[in-house]
Amino acid sequence: MTAPATLRFGKPMDMSLRTPFRFGKSARMSLLVAAALGLCTARTAHADDASPSTTSDASTGAATDSKWKIGVGPGVVITPKYPGSRQLTVFPFPALDISYDDRIFSQGPDVLGVNVLRGPAYHVGAAFTFDFQTRKESDDPRLHGLGNVYGGPKLKLFADYTWWAFTGSVALYQDVAGHHQGTTVMTDFVASAPVGGWLFSVGPGFTWANSTYTQTFFGVSGQQSAASGLPTYSTSAGVRDIHMNAMVTYDFSKHWNGSVSATFGRLEHDAANSPITEKRFELNTLASVNYKF
Repeated sequence: MTAPATLRFGKPMDMSLRTPFRFGKSARMSLLVAAALGLCTARTAHADDASPSTTSDASTGAATDSKWKIGVGPGVVITPKYPGSRQLTVFPFPALDISYDDRIFSQGPDVLGVNVLRGPAYHVGAAFTFDFQTRKESDDPRLHGLGNVYGGPKLKLFADYTWWAFTGSVALYQDVAGHHQGTTVMTDFVASAPVGGWLFSVGPGFTWANSTYTQTFFGVSGQQSAASGLPTYSTSAGVRDIHMNAMVTYDFSKHWNGSVSATFGRLEHDAANSPITEKRFELNTLASVNYKF
């Protein structure tokens, strides 16, 4: 299965929108999942801050002083089975978001991360993230002879900056498991608007990939060509896709909210023209319900 492409980010701020994708692409999942979870966290925090207090001063002080923020809930992902596939796959994904003092966090595919630099409007940091992007020969008869591509851990470096309702972010993902997924860089720009209990967000972005990544997922070597019957195809580094992110969250109560995120992408250049690619257009979605403690 491929990871939802395109939305990725680092660690969301309590009162601001952050993208990725911000699950990611890494993948695709990391972006899409991360973005959706980040929006949920940001919106819920905003609602909590705006709600009138009905507890004692002592209780309010204790809650305000807590540096822990914990949110959990179920989610479901719909994504192409592999990059360039016409087929979709659906699988559950835990909407997990844990952070301490806006410094250390575990969120979605980001198993463990740290905001090395942080402020009211920016984050710069690193994380170990798990990339679900794979491709198996059993996914489609056309893939027989190409070999399997496995997912695994990646090192993620990220930065984001928010001004008013606008957030710009960039995230670099480096394969550290030796699965030939190379390096990808995702850049996104998102504008958000709260309306009552709703938060609407939308914005464009693109993904760059190095030659190792593009050859792994879109290239066909001479040996693979002989085994699969597909023509040989060489790739180079370049823009993998351009995309548009759309997200909406709604606060059901002080602790519960729901979120739906979608990334509409189009493969470009070597990725689009590959004999492996059946469909240039990619749609990745994530729906989740989140409970914030």
